[in-house]
Amino acid sequence: MAEITASLVKELRDKTGAGMMDCKKALAETNGDLEGAVDWLRKKGLAAAAKKSGRVAAEGLVAVATSGTAGAVVEVNAETDFVARNDKFQGFAAKAAEIALTTGDVEGLKAAAYPGTSHTVQDELTSLIATIGENMNLRRAAKLSVSAGVVTSYIHTAVAPGLGKIGVLVALESTGDAAKLTELGKQIAMHVAAARPEALDIGDVDTSALEREKNVLADQARASGKPESIIEKMVEGRLRKYYEEVCLLEQTYVIDGETKIRKVVEAAAKDVGAPVALTGFVRFALGEGIEKAQSDFAAEVAAAAGTQA
Repeated sequence: MAEITASLVKELRDKTGAGMMDCKKALAETNGDLEGAVDWLRKKGLAAAAKKSGRVAAEGLVAVATSGTAGAVVEVNAETDFVARNDKFQGFAAKAAEIALTTGDVEGLKAAAYPGTSHTVQDELTSLIATIGENMNLRRAAKLSVSAGVVTSYIHTAVAPGLGKIGVLVALESTGDAAKLTELGKQIAMHVAAARPEALDIGDVDTSALEREKNVLADQARASGKPESIIEKMVEGRLRKYYEEVCLLEQTYVIDGETKIRKVVEAAAKDVGAPVALTGFVRFALGEGIEKAQSDFAAEVAAAAGTQA
């Protein structure tokens, strides 16, 4: 009998959306044959997602949940915006965010028990796929927490409480007034939604992105014909501008248009009654990074006409 590896089980789960135990059983029944296992699951009615798994799911919802010193955000994708307005889909997304408060990453979330059932979160999603009839995907999840203070959230273009197209978490570490910290966190979260920072501070900027930016700036400076000693200073000056664009603490606060976020946080200490540190943020925008299929309607019509001829 062929060895049923964890990677093979995962591949079958990704391909069909069926539960882990069902996938293991299917592979055992088909002696490790992946395509045979897909067919076995479909015959058993356990792979309603199989036919849909190749379709692009770039719509759906971003959901957030917070509980005192912790917050979670998840992205659940579907094929159409219509499904995002479905009560069952919204209920699943909201519940997934609540569960992510304890699980954190997306793989842990998928494997977690779904409340009120004897199966996992991924199994619940598979059942939802069969019910609604669209390909769906629990794409990603993230969690923030602080030892003291608050984690606040913001949803842009909300369709229901905690559900929308852009979800943001902001973590503020402080022993100060929780209500005032929460208000500050919400304001900064709104800024994050609008300004789209890529890193918290200069030291957090991705090294490969930084090197690429330096190379571009250096080439631009050399085109001016300046000597290398001047070019180096020109690059340093332009990098400061780059940091102001991509680092949250270096960005100008969109609410007043003049104060750096770093200064906003520092100034808040007086209002909340204790020092405040902005320790992290997460921003999920629905469908970012997913390549959507571009359909050629004229070509589709021509193909259909050719088929019918």
